[in-house]
Amino acid sequence: MAPLSHPSIQDGWFREISSQWPGQAMTLKVNKILHVEKSLYQDVLVFESETYGNVLVLDGVIQCTERDEFSYQEMIAHLPLASHPNPKKVLVIGGGDGGVVREVLKHDTVEEVVLCDIDEAVIRVSKTYLPHMSSLLESPRVRVFVGDGFKFLAENESTYDVIVTDSSDPVGPAESLFQKPYFQLLHDALAPGGQISTQGECLWLHLPLISQLRDMTREIFPVSQYAFTTIPTYPSGQIGFMVCSKEAERDLSKPVRKVQETRYYNENVHHAAFILPEFARVVLEEGKDIRPVFGRNSLAAKATAEGKKTRTVLLLGSGFVARPCAEYVVRDPSNELTIACRTLSSAQALTEGLANAKAISLDVNSTADLDAQVAAHDLVISLIPYTFHAAVIKSAIKGKTHVVTTSYVSPAMRELDEEAKAAGIVVMNEIGLDPGIDHLYAVKTISEVHEKGGKIKQFLSYCGGLPAPECSGNPLGYKFSWSSRGVLLALLNSASYLSEGKQLDIVGSDLMQYAKSYFISPAFAFVAYPNRNSVPFREFYNIPEAQTIVRGTLRYQGFPEFIKALVDLGFLDAIEKEWLTADLTWAEVTQKAIGANDASQSSLISRIKSVCKFPNESESARIISGFRWIGLFSTEKVSPRGNNLLDTLCARLEVLMKYEEGERDLVMLQHKFVVEWADGTEQTLTSTLEQYGSPSGHSAMAVTVGVPCGIATQLVLDGVFNTPGVHAPYTKEICDPIRVILESEGLGLVERVL
Repeated sequence: MAPLSHPSIQDGWFREISSQWPGQAMTLKVNKILHVEKSLYQDVLVFESETYGNVLVLDGVIQCTERDEFSYQEMIAHLPLASHPNPKKVLVIGGGDGGVVREVLKHDTVEEVVLCDIDEAVIRVSKTYLPHMSSLLESPRVRVFVGDGFKFLAENESTYDVIVTDSSDPVGPAESLFQKPYFQLLHDALAPGGQISTQGECLWLHLPLISQLRDMTREIFPVSQYAFTTIPTYPSGQIGFMVCSKEAERDLSKPVRKVQETRYYNENVHHAAFILPEFARVVLEEGKDIRPVFGRNSLAAKATAEGKKTRTVLLLGSGFVARPCAEYVVRDPSNELTIACRTLSSAQALTEGLANAKAISLDVNSTADLDAQVAAHDLVISLIPYTFHAAVIKSAIKGKTHVVTTSYVSPAMRELDEEAKAAGIVVMNEIGLDPGIDHLYAVKTISEVHEKGGKIKQFLSYCGGLPAPECSGNPLGYKFSWSSRGVLLALLNSASYLSEGKQLDIVGSDLMQYAKSYFISPAFAFVAYPNRNSVPFREFYNIPEAQTIVRGTLRYQGFPEFIKALVDLGFLDAIEKEWLTADLTWAEVTQKAIGANDASQSSLISRIKSVCKFPNESESARIISGFRWIGLFSTEKVSPRGNNLLDTLCARLEVLMKYEEGERDLVMLQHKFVVEWADGTEQTLTSTLEQYGSPSGHSAMAVTVGVPCGIATQLVLDGVFNTPGVHAPYTKEICDPIRVILESEGLGLVERVL
């Protein structure tokens, strides 16, 4: 059996990353993973930590550890119970680990405890891995009910003396446990004089939410107070409780009986739990915020004080690379961002958690709508397919709105240069990864060599967006971090480059035949092939002396031969096929595509070997095995897309070759310069970027495309780039300001002399 793994555990450390505590994370060293499962409601993880014993984690958030759970369980239970004169019937909602029930049973007055938890998995797993917490669930005074707490409350009005809600954070399903209807149900389920205690979040992180909870509960209960405890493994080491009573005269901060056998709780701690630090007291009691102002809030205050003008930015597209770009743009509090997508839900998903951002629905095919939205903003970022860029620029010229794109300048875009100049707008392009970061470091090294009297004899530049090696186990050694169609169509682009002073031109159907092994590091088995037209870069980069100029793509060994076979068989054909219908199996589609005698596997393989002419039996077996993995010989019904083979294959590969949870990608970019110095000596210089994505965050591709785009956007807004016209970063004047900021973001290339 394979060892257990979990995406929140990397390199032997558990990391608790959540939108509920942005910018910080609790980490624990893991000895071993004990249990992983997806219950009906949540992700359940138990691991043994080096310093906190067994740890229960739900949906990536620590619920309890053997070392410190008692501080939370004791306080959420004893604050309402010890201040109640005679609690007999107690209801615990959530808390399937049994910790709260254990504490409730320390009160001799309690005759019955009902535990209501919707997820049986938590109860079951806790009995195995946290028996010191859950053992008392077998007590005769305890009744366990697996089900919906809302329904249970509604069916048990005026019943309980104390109700404890041991809930997770207000994200997803648990969000309803922090809203008024739930607290009304709690109130109604209490007997006269009854009290509640609910998980009430952290003063350091959630003070606005706590203030809302306190105000809302005071509309329902005559007494409502916030109290807190300390616990090392909860966010910021502190967690609180909303403690409420139906008895108007009750002082919740005063216990009326002693509680025995506690580790954290005592009478003085009970009283002190309601005494808040000054920053929290002032917010809750006086409605003033005296917390320090720093970071983005400080910048916002400064901008307001200086009367800095608000700049409006329109971002078109919500694809893979948009989020890092959007995050960079809204760092400046004077920027207001509008994210536009044809489907509103996609735009809304992208704006979630972003300051100064809103979402709209926009169909860029509607010229009138596009004109109106572009004109309403100071700058438009176009991250939609490159075929739309010319239309976006035309709208920007009408509205006198600056433009930034990550795409190559097409002839249609270049034709708009004079109109852009007349409109006084900057149209900055080719500022992603490739093109983008590659330009910055090509221009840097070339300029430095020329300044020292040297000449660039050869310029080789290769870039690849790939799965990290440990995630590259499919037959193609590839996964999609952007449009599958775009990836496959790029493999059919013609290419031109200079080799020893001669121009070589390759038609797209032959491109994969030109792939060759390319050494960057002993750790990788790369192949490289030319990409697009490298010849104009002799002029763009001002290297007329260069005899060899190649800009190309990196893939893992074995990829080109596989793609060449798909091309030879016609599976990258985008022409519509009338015969491609949903009643065919994949084997029948393959038969028709390649002209086999029938749809049997033996017949298909025989025809494939005849068409592809593999160099040897080993290569034949490898590629045919890959076709079998794709399903080209299967009896499964096909799901046609676009009525053509290319898009139908894309739909299949998007399922098979997507990044799974916990996987990461790799961006590898290397320039190689063969330099002849003034004294006749030669050197080889390299500039290399090896960037990995985060399994729990952005992909490397998203960061290396989105961040440079965001930087260029800010520089246009700030007037650093103010020369009207259609531009690409081929000069020091454009490249240097972007590169300096890019390096401060940790995205610089490593430069070496070989």
